[in-house]
Amino acid sequence: MMKHFAYAAAIAAATTLATSAVAAPEKYMLDASHSQVLFSYNHLGYSTTWNMFSGFEGEIMFDQEDPSASSVNVSMPLDSLFTGWEGRFNHFMSPDFFDAKGGETITFASTGIEVTGDDTAKIMGDLTVNGMTKSVTLDAKLNQTGDHPMKGKAWAGFDASTTILRSDFGLGNFAPAVSDEIEIMISIEAEKAE
Repeated sequence: MMKHFAYAAAIAAATTLATSAVAAPEKYMLDASHSQVLFSYNHLGYSTTWNMFSGFEGEIMFDQEDPSASSVNVSMPLDSLFTGWEGRFNHFMSPDFFDAKGGETITFASTGIEVTGDDTAKIMGDLTVNGMTKSVTLDAKLNQTGDHPMKGKAWAGFDASTTILRSDFGLGNFAPAVSDEIEIMISIEAEKAE
C-alpha cells in the first residue's frame, strides 16, 4: 500500500513540475506604425476600391510553444479610416453607412485558435463594427519572430485575411451594385511587452 502511495505521489509531483515548466502566453503590443488593415470591394463592376485602417492598438497573448493557447484583442477608431479621397471618407461617415458621430471604434477579440500548419492558423473571433458583433474567422500566418534588428527587442509579425458581408453589420446600402462582400487583408507587427 505504501509503495503504491509513494508511486502515485511521484507521478503527481512529476506532472506538477511538467505543467509548471510549460511556457505561458507572453504579451505582445501592436506596433501601430507597422500594422494595417486593408479592405476592398467591387465598385459597380468597374474597379476594386481599396481603403485602410492604421495606427490602431491592441495586444496579442502569444504562446510560441502552443499557438492555440494564444489570443488577440484589437481596437481601432473608425475615424482612422484612410480612403485616399475625402469625398469617400465623408460618404462612409454619412447616414448612408456609419452615420458617425465621433468616437466609434471597431474591435476584434479572438474566441479560439485552430493551428493548421507550422506557421498557419485559423483565428476565430468576434468582430464588432457599427455596434453589431458577428463571428468571423481569420486565415492567419506567422511571418517571423525574433529580435528586432533596430529595436533590440523580441518582435513578431503576422498576416491574416478574411471575407465579410457588410450587410451583416448594417452597412449594406447600394448592394449588390457595390459588392456586399468585403475582402480584408491584415498585416501587423508586435513587440514583446516589458
